[in-house]
Amino acid sequence: MRYNHSILLSIVAFAAILCNPNAGFAASILGSADDFAVLAGSTVTNTGNSTINGDIGVWAGNTYTGAGTVIQTGSVYLGNGVAQTAQGDVTTAYNALAGMPVSIGGTLTGQDLGGLTLAPGVYKFASAALLTGTLTLDAQGFNNVSWVFQITSKLTTAPNAAVQFVNLGSNNGSDDGVFWQVGSSATLDIGTMFDGNILANQSIALNTGAALDGRALAQIAAVTMQGNTINSGIGFNGGLGFDGNGNIVPSGPQGPSAVPEPGSLLLIGFGMAILTAIKRRLC
Repeated sequence: MRYNHSILLSIVAFAAILCNPNAGFAASILGSADDFAVLAGSTVTNTGNSTINGDIGVWAGNTYTGAGTVIQTGSVYLGNGVAQTAQGDVTTAYNALAGMPVSIGGTLTGQDLGGLTLAPGVYKFASAALLTGTLTLDAQGFNNVSWVFQITSKLTTAPNAAVQFVNLGSNNGSDDGVFWQVGSSATLDIGTMFDGNILANQSIALNTGAALDGRALAQIAAVTMQGNTINSGIGFNGGLGFDGNGNIVPSGPQGPSAVPEPGSLLLIGFGMAILTAIKRRLC
């Protein structure tokens, strides 16, 4: 009888947990910034009717204009310690993402993201990145996967551009992560439907009607909104976390979404029985 290697790996991982009941998976790489839908360095500016699901913050600045036409679920932190801590966590995540090794074949410099289908991995633009049309992110049936885009200068979308997902795992992508590490500024043009966490060194602008499922996190300059929807509750902050040594690791268990066949389930049960006996002897 042949068994999927991922099942055997799961048994090994289970053994480690048995011997260390306090073992857990890493938290989101975003740290305290995970709670923020919008975080700016200088100011947050809004015109038109915007809807924000998540906290709004500014640090080192403390200015937020246009709040009267924003419907928000969350809190506002302007120039205080909460916003400062979140900005520190953004900087830590930004630097870590920028230092990740690029996947084989992951250099996309000069290519339009529109029309591409990308498996989980780390992708690099040595200059600016442009999205015209639709970018497809293919999870290949796995849970807790991530896409990281390292963009040396600007990220820009064309009007009505979009990001879509296919072949999500068994939890429908709830613990997947998408991270856009942008060396200067990001602009989502009119009608763009975008996904992921934008960590921009400078500014982030959402033009009229653009929607972001994720987070707009600008380190130095402003986040500008024009009648937008930003929903941090969707997630896309999983996939990556920090271990106790500050190294990037998967934030949770990874594996295919297929339900194991009966023979595989028998193997898992047999393996757990063996590991329980091992625990009694060794732990």
